[in-house]
Amino acid sequence: MGVELAAVEGILDEIDESLPCSRDTNGYTLGRMGVHNVVVAVMPEIGNNRAAVVATQLLNDFPSVRFGLLVGIGGGVPGEDEDDDDIRLGDVVVSKPTSTFGGVVQYDMGKVTEGGKFQRTGSLSKPPAVLSSNVHRLQAQQARLGSQIPRLLLEMLQRYPKMAGKYVYQGVDNDLLFESTYPHHQGRTCKDCDRTKSVDRDARPDTDPQIHYGTIGSGNAVIKDATKRDQLRKDLGVLCVEMEAAGLMDEFPCLVIRGICDYADSHKNKRWQPYAAATAAAYAKELLSIIPAQEVVAASKVGESLQGTSECSTYEVYRLPACGRTS
Repeated sequence: MGVELAAVEGILDEIDESLPCSRDTNGYTLGRMGVHNVVVAVMPEIGNNRAAVVATQLLNDFPSVRFGLLVGIGGGVPGEDEDDDDIRLGDVVVSKPTSTFGGVVQYDMGKVTEGGKFQRTGSLSKPPAVLSSNVHRLQAQQARLGSQIPRLLLEMLQRYPKMAGKYVYQGVDNDLLFESTYPHHQGRTCKDCDRTKSVDRDARPDTDPQIHYGTIGSGNAVIKDATKRDQLRKDLGVLCVEMEAAGLMDEFPCLVIRGICDYADSHKNKRWQPYAAATAAAYAKELLSIIPAQEVVAASKVGESLQGTSECSTYEVYRLPACGRTS
């Protein structure tokens, strides 16, 4: 979790002093991104249930929160052909409602029907309108001008040069997508894996992270099986998988932003986690930079219906970039 927290803290324009919260069980970082005050709550452990507990406590402590950004890392679900999303390590996946899902689907919730077929049940809420509309604005801006993520990452490294060792692009030679039928050989890295079993992909014109918008799969177990990963893509059209979003969407209006740190297969390792966490955090900052403060003030406070407050509630908070998932 510290890898993701460091990325979010590193992208902040200012970090404020912590406020006393005598009844608090969460850990917070308070700060500013552009014109917006933010509170960062880190997940102490992975899982949808834990994410829900953290969000409930945060809303009790900070009832002025309008909505959240769930920022962290996830496992990429690559497409089967060139017409699908070409997802690479370090890219960013952003939850976006489709005709079928509200941006996130809990792939392990459902029932077993006759014949042993698993049927998924229920649906999850969409992000709030203020976020969805500004995501579309940012997409249009990026189409014209390109993403500001590379610039934001450079500024972060200039402020915190000690992050340069890990929170940087890890090299195209270390971005290997292996055939789904080829399992990891041995060891913590893929140095002993057969590179002739990797998928041949066209070279990109640069190493800047690309942004993908679509459905994110959320479950209660880490996926390290390429066959399972590919089946989720076929059945649900997910672009990445993670382990917190399903615990938040119905109770805490938020947008999910995931940096891709592995391909959700047996070859996954931690090499790309810092850089993927940084690209996700930088996207969150780019999104916030185009949202006027008055739109935030006009949005409903999530915590208005909750009972009880703490000393933290005196801090006027507008956003939550909440860190999540580790492998």
